[in-house]
Amino acid sequence: MERKGDEITVDNGKKDVAKDGSICGFDSLHRLLQSSLSPQLFQEVSRLLLGLNCGRALDTIAIPEPAKSLSSKHDFDLQAFSFLAEKESLREPRIVRVGLIQNSIALPTIAPLLDQKRGIFQKLAPIIEAAGASGVNILCLQEAWIMPFAFCTREKKWCEFAEPVDGESTQFLQEFARKYNMVIISPILERDIKHGETIWNTAVVIGNNGNIIGKHRKNHIPRVGDFNESTYYMEGNTGHPVFETAYGKIAINICYGRHHPLNWLGFGLNGAEIVFNPSATVGELSEPMWPIEARNAAIANSYFVCAINRVGTEIFPNPFTSGDGKPQHADFGHFYGSSYISAPDSSCTPSLSRHKDGLLISDMDLNLCRQLKDKWGFRMTARYEMYADLLGRYIKPDFDPQVISDPLLNKKTS
Repeated sequence: MERKGDEITVDNGKKDVAKDGSICGFDSLHRLLQSSLSPQLFQEVSRLLLGLNCGRALDTIAIPEPAKSLSSKHDFDLQAFSFLAEKESLREPRIVRVGLIQNSIALPTIAPLLDQKRGIFQKLAPIIEAAGASGVNILCLQEAWIMPFAFCTREKKWCEFAEPVDGESTQFLQEFARKYNMVIISPILERDIKHGETIWNTAVVIGNNGNIIGKHRKNHIPRVGDFNESTYYMEGNTGHPVFETAYGKIAINICYGRHHPLNWLGFGLNGAEIVFNPSATVGELSEPMWPIEARNAAIANSYFVCAINRVGTEIFPNPFTSGDGKPQHADFGHFYGSSYISAPDSSCTPSLSRHKDGLLISDMDLNLCRQLKDKWGFRMTARYEMYADLLGRYIKPDFDPQVISDPLLNKKTS
């Protein structure tokens, strides 16, 4: 049996479609393997796929009954894990509990826009409540969570979802932040009232007292097929800010920025301990890359990375084309969820469901960040002056690549 996108090719060559987005009926690859392998084999496969944290598999966290009840009632995936660090002599553990939410839209895209937005508020409220009931300190939502990911359509009506940083969605989340003493990261479509109503793809950081700590605007804008988002907004102008919160130093690398190693580096150089990557990406485009990029960033930069992807297939009222010669279509693929968290020691959690709403909870000891810096010495052994020189020359119009050719390469042989 083989699988491509949402199509399953069975041994007789015929194709069967997993319309719900599952993998052969399973929520995730991890659960498929767990069901298919003996416990001993599954343990070894998990070690290779997920790594080890301080030499051992991740422990699960006991989930409080109120959160379990909300998960059962509202049918969302709920998983919880714990990353450890080695015990230190001079520092106490710095345990932070993080939550990630992935979700599908609440109403069809033909519904009135205000109803769609309010429907998502109503849908997410019990998931946020479950995070609060579980003692989550920092909660992050997915990219453009208040709306369908309509940027593939290139229709301007979807700009109506844009709102100021202190708009309705922020006010909605501020109540939860105050209620649960929780920092919340809210990725929205921002309307910049003070600068000619310019639109940005922005993450708002709400403090645990309900205050707005700041914002970060998406640094890298894709121009890849349906993901030609520059119809709506352009590259951000906020740099690589790190927000010092009550629970640690955090940053947000929004979606397409995960493909740019120097973008991850920027947040690390500014001192981030946890970097959130709220995203919206579909299976055919990026799924083989998804388990790799955030995990590699955590390793290379000695911080935790939280990767979040939305769920579901969003059907739009007017078909559109992708500029690839293929027929017009009304959706641009299945958002495959699979949100996960990776640690600087290369260990990572199993992913959330590929087709269901979900809440992933993780305890992480931030002491692990320094411990891995000490172990590998990436900061000490990096050659920043050499990279800076190369980049300084590269951005000049007269850049000449450092290529040394074999002097015999173009000589004729006798």
